[in-house]
Amino acid sequence: MSVDLGLRPAEECRWDALSLGEVMLRLDPGDTRIRTARTFTVWEGGGEYNVVRGLHKVFGLRAGVLTALVDNEVGHLVENYVEAGGVDTSLIRWVGDDGVGRTVRNGLNFTERGYGVRGSKGVSDRGHTAIAQTAAGDWDLDTVFNKQGVRWLHTGGIYAALSEVSAQAVIDVCKAAKAAGTKISYDLNYRPSLWKSIGGQDKAREVNRAVAPYVDVMIGNEEDFDAALGFQIEGVDENLTVLPVDSFGRMVENVAKAYPNLKVIATTLRAVKSASINDWSAIAWSADAGLVQAAQRNDLAIFDRVGGGDSFASGLVYGLLTGEPLEVAVNFGAAHGALAMTTPGDTSMATAAEVKKLAGGGSARVDR
Repeated sequence: MSVDLGLRPAEECRWDALSLGEVMLRLDPGDTRIRTARTFTVWEGGGEYNVVRGLHKVFGLRAGVLTALVDNEVGHLVENYVEAGGVDTSLIRWVGDDGVGRTVRNGLNFTERGYGVRGSKGVSDRGHTAIAQTAAGDWDLDTVFNKQGVRWLHTGGIYAALSEVSAQAVIDVCKAAKAAGTKISYDLNYRPSLWKSIGGQDKAREVNRAVAPYVDVMIGNEEDFDAALGFQIEGVDENLTVLPVDSFGRMVENVAKAYPNLKVIATTLRAVKSASINDWSAIAWSADAGLVQAAQRNDLAIFDRVGGGDSFASGLVYGLLTGEPLEVAVNFGAAHGALAMTTPGDTSMATAAEVKKLAGGGSARVDR
């Protein structure tokens, strides 16, 4: 049985899904390291954007992005990447360039993949970016959510952590979306490095607790629910080599009691054996289905783990938007995340057919 979310009819809405958050340039040193690189491959990416890009590019839904960029060559490079992903750019807020990036900038993210005992590493350069200075009132939210129509909004804790302005903007945009009948998914995506300059973990919990009452689908990993909301999970060891599903289940039940508006709560389950080998699964909860777990994939080979959680969210949201039972939706998410981690870059290179094949128990045998 599908989760009754009360979705707006598709024919009444211009977009199936919008993301709210920053889109950055990712500079990837490939097989080498940031500190020794001489060339970088450039991609676009962002924790919120990656989800709706997957909803369009992989699953064929109508997607757009609520973001802001500087009106210069770098900003338009990001725009071109977003357009190549098929995501609508009409809601981008363009901010004037001061010539040197003193007052407003576009975000950069240097990311190396990691291998074996060497973990992946990210170095972001995103202070004073255009989206970090954009308030909810800088968009015409009445036109977006009421007149044009949006079935689903996806945002999260990375965007909320960029600045005091973005922390308030995520709350205000979620209020407007909720009032218009748009369903909201929120990935807690706790990053200590982002929150430390605006109040640390206490501020993260304050903001995320303010957002939570407007959310329909809450997503996180083993750290997020504790660090970002204050719900502890017992039995998770420091190195993330043991993931007790029963403890996750008890945590999810506590979150559901605290926020009865939540229709679905989902979390990825990752045991890190090395940067290249992880055990991978996911669980999800709804009031009707209870707790369901995706297929367990032990010793999953990882090429680039960045974006795996976003692709999980994308597959899960696709299943919910298309009326699949929760067990199917969480398996779509886990399969999509697994496939996304076999290719470079933040965004998914999978196809819907590959996701559905893997979710249904398909193998990696050669397709001829």
